[in-house]
Amino acid sequence: MPEFPFDALRRYPDVEADNLYAVDASDRLILDEAADDLASAGTGEVVVIGDHYGALTLGAIALHGATDVRVHQDPLSGELALAHNATATGLDGSHTNHDLDESLLTGARVVLMQLPRSLAALDDISAAIARYAAPDVTVVAGGRQKHMSVAMNEVLGRHFTDVRATLGRQKSRVIVSRIPHPADAGSARREYHRDLGLWVCAYGAAFAGTKVDIGTRYLLGFLPQMKPDAVTAVDLGCGTGILATALARARPGLAILATDESAAAVASARATADANDVAITVLRDDGLSAQPAACADLVLLNPPFHIGSAVEPGIALKLFDEAARVLKPGGELWTVFNSHLSYRAALTRSVGPTRQVGRNAKFTVTASTR
Repeated sequence: MPEFPFDALRRYPDVEADNLYAVDASDRLILDEAADDLASAGTGEVVVIGDHYGALTLGAIALHGATDVRVHQDPLSGELALAHNATATGLDGSHTNHDLDESLLTGARVVLMQLPRSLAALDDISAAIARYAAPDVTVVAGGRQKHMSVAMNEVLGRHFTDVRATLGRQKSRVIVSRIPHPADAGSARREYHRDLGLWVCAYGAAFAGTKVDIGTRYLLGFLPQMKPDAVTAVDLGCGTGILATALARARPGLAILATDESAAAVASARATADANDVAITVLRDDGLSAQPAACADLVLLNPPFHIGSAVEPGIALKLFDEAARVLKPGGELWTVFNSHLSYRAALTRSVGPTRQVGRNAKFTVTASTR
């Protein structure tokens, strides 16, 4: 079997650090367990879902001869990393990116998948495979054992007749599913929050689902104070679009852009805005890379502080820099964060003078002026 330089793959443009890796043992195990199925797959019959940074896609191509591989990655950073790694390994043009829909899965006979943490996301993905893929499709889904549960087998069992787990290796395990029984394609879940007067809509992979996380809820209380003369605003890392939608309802004349790197989050934010009958622009973006400098009066941010299971401030610092770049002089970044993270100094360095405007038992809200 030919070799492939897995250890040379990078996470770029996602955050890179000594404790963050582009490849893990589950990537190798999925490829090994799928070897026979990959060998019999024809052109365009291999689909990869949830590839972190390209190991599954490029490994299937380089080691097993997969051709015209179709790929769906929820985070845009994963797509960009795969593209960079494909170029670096001489495999440009060997895959195409798709939404989680018919274009991704029609005729698929082998699906390689990194299992999502969310059972709702797994349900959405499984339903799409069962509905659109070939009747003889084999799904080889794996992950690190510490992130897997028996409930994943139960979710897969809703959509496939034959679901079995393989032996573990290097703290990783694979679940193989066959014989799909299609159901109707799923739609966004929705929940009405009477205290906020808002519908929240969510697809499976969106963070927090239809709930309102407590940091966002705290930041919502400060909407009336946020730069009253603003004309343009951005909900950076918008998730299900709660902040953008609430701001649009409170200030109808404001032009609002909501961005997130997650395809599921972007779809959820659009659904949330529609459910509440407000008009916002929603864009899938790596931070605010598609936006020009000095284009916004106001940015709202509830930054993540985990990357996978690792506590890593790099993503928040990257978003602070992105906000600073797009803010006009005198523009404001309003941020909520767990108080123990002490982001105020970093916000001052990246954006400008930063004042604390609120603090409760768990969260701090700051306003930074560009």
